[in-house]
Parts: sequence; C-alpha cells; structure tokens
Amino acid sequence: MKKLLIIIPILVVIFIIILFSNKNYKLKIYVFDAGKADSSILTYEDLTIIIDTGEEDLFKDIDLYLNKKKIDKIDYLIITHFDKDHVGSAYKLIDKYEVVNVIQTNTIKDSIYYEKYIESLNNKGISPITVNGDYEINYNDLKLVINGPVKTYDKNESNNSSLITSIYYKNNSFIFMGDSEKDRLKDFISSNNNTYDLVKIPYHGNYQKQLNNLINNIKPKYSIICDNKIDTKLDILIKDNKIKNYITKNGSITILSDGDKIHIKQ
Repeated sequence: MKKLLIIIPILVVIFIIILFSNKNYKLKIYVFDAGKADSSILTYEDLTIIIDTGEEDLFKDIDLYLNKKKIDKIDYLIITHFDKDHVGSAYKLIDKYEVVNVIQTNTIKDSIYYEKYIESLNNKGISPITVNGDYEINYNDLKLVINGPVKTYDKNESNNSSLITSIYYKNNSFIFMGDSEKDRLKDFISSNNNTYDLVKIPYHGNYQKQLNNLINNIKPKYSIICDNKIDTKLDILIKDNKIKNYITKNGSITILSDGDKIHIKQ
C-alpha cells in the first residue's frame, strides 16, 4: 500500500509532463514581460510572426528568445502603431534578422525610433505593407486577420490607429488589440461578429468604458494585460465576467494551442 501511495503521485507528475509537452500544441504565443510595453512572438510549424517590439532595450530579450529557439527568419513583423513602446527595437530586429514581410498601420508618428525603423527598412530593401481595412495571412490551419483603421481619428490618433490582430487556429481564437482606445474600440465592436478564447487587453489595461462593450462582444475566457499594474475597475470587470487574467508584471506568458485546448503558463 505504501509503495502504491508513492507510485501514484509519480505517475500523475509524469502524465502532466507528457500532456503539456505534447507536440500537438503546434501554435505557441510568447508574450514578453516588457513593463508597460508590448511584444509577442507567434510560432506555428516553421512560421514566425512578431507583433510589436517593445522599447529599444527589449531587443536583447527578443534576440535571446529567437536564438534559444534557433529562429533566424521572421516571416511577418507586425507594428501595430508607432509609439516607442511598440516600435522601439524594430530597427534592431530588421538589421539583424531576415525579415520577409513588415506590416504596419497607416498612421505615422514621427520619432527617432520611427526614423531608425524606416532607415532599416530602406537599407534592407523592404517595402512595408500598410493596412487599411483587413489583411489576411493564411498558413495551413492558421489564419490571421489584421484589421487596420479605415478613417482618421481626431483624438489619440496614434493609439487609435492600432492594428488589431485576430488569430484563428482550428477551434481556438485569440485577439491582440494594440493600444486601441475608445473610438477605435467602438468602431471595431460595431463590425465584429466573432468571439475569442483570449484577448490581449488594449492599451496596457487602462480602463475605458468601451471595455465593457468589448468584453460583452468578444466573450473571452482568458485575458492578458501588458503592464506592471492592473486598474481596479478593469480588475472588477474581468472578475465579474469570470475571465482568467494574466498580467506581465508576474513574468512572461506562454500560450499553447492544439486547435482545441489552450494551455497558458507563467
């Protein structure tokens, strides 16, 4: 009996290890702990997609991750908008790695980081894809729909120009909302008919009244906040809707999907 009591926990641990190292989790999304900044890397089969690059000093972490995974080619680099906490290290990535496609918003924000980004694109002979409306990426069972604004916003123009990236893998779906604010969120909600398993909360979790409508519209089970704190009102909203929330202040986040099941590690 004593031997049985020892063996059973060991078998349970082995089962869990096998379950969560299963190669069926072909889609992996890694969200960096970048402070109040955004950067995520999506890998699927031999495809690598980066959504935003954080500030300039985050490059060392992105570079370390890519080297560890033996990735030397970025198939798509998506720049949701041109605030420095989203585009800061983009020029370093373009300089060092083979970047096949660059996708960007349609609204320019002049800064030293934007200038370096444009210079690196020119040096590599890369013509970025500027998104107005929807742009699709299809790769086997993976589909991304990148939604860009179709109008100019008078308020908070840079944030409201954010690209919104929907990720579909079989029966799972994820949405990364950049720094979208009230007006952009309102327009997105009015045109969206999809629900999502997971949402990266827009604008680092800064509470906005439109977040109530967004949550009701997309009905997520999980949420991610890229920041060092959580707004009290947003925390209440998330808990009231029984959403399991992760925040990067507690460390980088790994999302795994086999197309049916989602496993999140932090």
